[in-house]
Amino acid sequence: MHQHRGKSKNSKTAHAPKQKISYEKKVDPAITEYSVRALNWLRKAEFLMSAPKLNLCVEDTGYEIAFAGRSNAGKSSAINALTNQKQLARASKKPGRTQMINFFSLGNPDQRLVDLPGYGYAAVPEAMKIVWQKELENYLIHRESLQGLVLLMDIRHPLQHFDIMMLEWAYSRKLFVHVLLTKSDKLNRGPASKALQEVKAQLKKMKLQFSIQLFSSLNKQGLEELASVMAGRLNFTLEQSTEFDLDSIPEASADDLDEPLESLDAIEDECETEIAEDATDESRQAD
Repeated sequence: MHQHRGKSKNSKTAHAPKQKISYEKKVDPAITEYSVRALNWLRKAEFLMSAPKLNLCVEDTGYEIAFAGRSNAGKSSAINALTNQKQLARASKKPGRTQMINFFSLGNPDQRLVDLPGYGYAAVPEAMKIVWQKELENYLIHRESLQGLVLLMDIRHPLQHFDIMMLEWAYSRKLFVHVLLTKSDKLNRGPASKALQEVKAQLKKMKLQFSIQLFSSLNKQGLEELASVMAGRLNFTLEQSTEFDLDSIPEASADDLDEPLESLDAIEDECETEIAEDATDESRQAD
């Protein structure tokens, strides 16, 4: 007579349904709320002025964060996505058209975004590049209201010569830098993460304790993280915010992603043309 033996404890455990373990990082609701409201606040961005030299810039008071990077790093797309304004920063098919320091106010003139001339790829004479570089250096060294830089690099071509120069300038002035690896949608998730870790390692090797993230204007990756970083540096408080819908941000076009900012002169000329046309229409209606 065979005695029936029940399944051992180990056998039962082996055949039991396996429980899925989630390794997803839990997000602090308070941080999420701050980030989303910061995005809403950044929608208030308006063109303030442009200046060819440091001594012609906006009064050096309050707080400002400057966007810097190569002319084809995707600055226009990043600024437009962040501010939810597709035409705030316009792109040109000719690299290196932005020749001035451009200021945008954020609800009040003491909280500003600054768009610096693109470097390293401008199709202009060498003498002009030297002038731009000098003014850029003057701004970075002497601007008291500058709270930090958002340094944009194409994820496929990070840490180029001028990028490293910018990092060194910032370090010498003890200036905060947030590195944005743009166009992350151009790579799959694995290669993008690998590129991020490689740049982190290189910054650590250079003894630069700067923050860094992946970013894509096309699929809105990294918008909340960037908004949170910028808002903190610009002294943003929740009292300044209102409701915001993340899905309302317009997607950047493929052309925007690979093109630099257009000169503000072109934008101003377009505005003057529109005003003149409106005045002509009103005159015709009066006749």
